[in-house]
Amino acid sequence: MDGRTQIRFDPALVPATPAFVVDEALLMANLEILGRVRRESGAKILLALKAFAMPRVFPLLRQTLDGVCASSPHEARLGREDFGREVHTFAAGYSEAQVRELALTTDHLVFNSPAQLERFGTLAQDTARSAGRELELALRINPEHSEGTVPLYDPCAPGSRLGIRRADFRPELMKRITGLHFHTLCEQNADSLERTLAAVEECFGEFLGSVRYVNFGGGHHITRPDYDIELLIRLIRDFREKYKVEVYLEPGEAVALNTGYLVTEILDVVPGGDRPVAIMDTAVPCHMPDVIEMPYRPHVVGAGNPGTKARTYGLGGPSCLAGDMAGDFAFDAPLTAGDRLVFTDMAHYTMVKTNTFNGVQLPSIFLLGKDGEDFELVRRFGYHDFKDRL
Repeated sequence: MDGRTQIRFDPALVPATPAFVVDEALLMANLEILGRVRRESGAKILLALKAFAMPRVFPLLRQTLDGVCASSPHEARLGREDFGREVHTFAAGYSEAQVRELALTTDHLVFNSPAQLERFGTLAQDTARSAGRELELALRINPEHSEGTVPLYDPCAPGSRLGIRRADFRPELMKRITGLHFHTLCEQNADSLERTLAAVEECFGEFLGSVRYVNFGGGHHITRPDYDIELLIRLIRDFREKYKVEVYLEPGEAVALNTGYLVTEILDVVPGGDRPVAIMDTAVPCHMPDVIEMPYRPHVVGAGNPGTKARTYGLGGPSCLAGDMAGDFAFDAPLTAGDRLVFTDMAHYTMVKTNTFNGVQLPSIFLLGKDGEDFELVRRFGYHDFKDRL
C-alpha cells in the first residue's frame, strides 16, 4: 500500500482527534527494505531519534536496526533504556555535565570540533570506564559539499557550524578516535551519496583507512519508491572493501516514511477572501511545524490541488498565529463542521516536534495494528502536559 496517499482505516473510527496514527504494517514494510540494505551491503543501520522516537514500536524496530543515534543526553538515555542496542551521540557542542551523563549511556560519542575532543575526550572515557563501560570517540567532518536544496536543512551550507573542515583537521587527532562521521543529505537519493563520497575521499581520503568505522550520516531516503537501493548497496560495499572499515547509516525519516497519519476534525468553515477556510482542531505550528519551517504542502487523503475539484478550501488551525495554515486543497464535496480529514506522512519530524503554543491540545497517539483493525492508544495528552512543562 502507498502510505503517502492511502489509508487502511476509517477516519471516523479513530477514537479522538487530533490524533497521530502510526501504521504498524507500513513500518514493517520499511523495515524489510532497510533489512535488505543491511544484509546485502554489510552496513549497520541506526534509527535517528531526532526524527522518530516512539518507544512503543522499539521492539519491532530493533529486530532489524542495530541501534540509535542521539542528539542529546535525553535521546541517548532513551536509546539505552528502551531500544537496548548501540547508541551513537552527536551534538554541535557539549557541556561537562552532558559529557558525564552521556558517558553512562552512549557507546560512540561524536565531537564536532578538535577543541571539544581535547577538552572532554579523556573525561568521557574515564567516566565510562569507572562505570564499567567502554566508550569510543569519533569526529564529525565537513566535506564542504552541499547536496541540500533548503539552506535550513543543509549541514554543508556555507558558514555551517557542523563538522570539521579539512583546513582545520589535524592528523594527530586520529590517535584519539576510532570513527569519522559526515552528514550532507536531506531526503535524497543514492546519487547524492555517490557525489558526497567523492568529496569526502578528496578531502579526507588519507584518514579513512585509519579508523574502525565511518558513519555516512542520515538523509538517505531509502524507503522512497524511486530510491536506487542497488546503487546504495554498491557504494557501501565498495567503500568497505577499499578502506577496510565498518559503515553506518543513520536514517530517521526512512524508517518512518509514509507510515503515519494525522487525523483532524473540522471545527468551522469561515470566509477567507477568494476561498473559504476550514478551521481544524489541528494547529500547524503545534502539530506539524515543518509545514511552515521547510516549508512544504502536505498531502490530504481525497484532496487535490486548488481548482482540480469542485470545492477549494484553505485548511487552517485554531491558534492565534495568522500563518497557521496547511495550504489550499480541493475537495469533491463541501466541507462542514464534524468532517474528518487525514494528513499523510506524519510519523517523522511531527511527534518529536509538537508543542503546546496557545495551550493547544497535543494529538493523541495511536498504533494501527498490522491487521488494519485495532487502534491501540499509545498516549493521550491533557492539561498537565501543558501546565507541567513550565
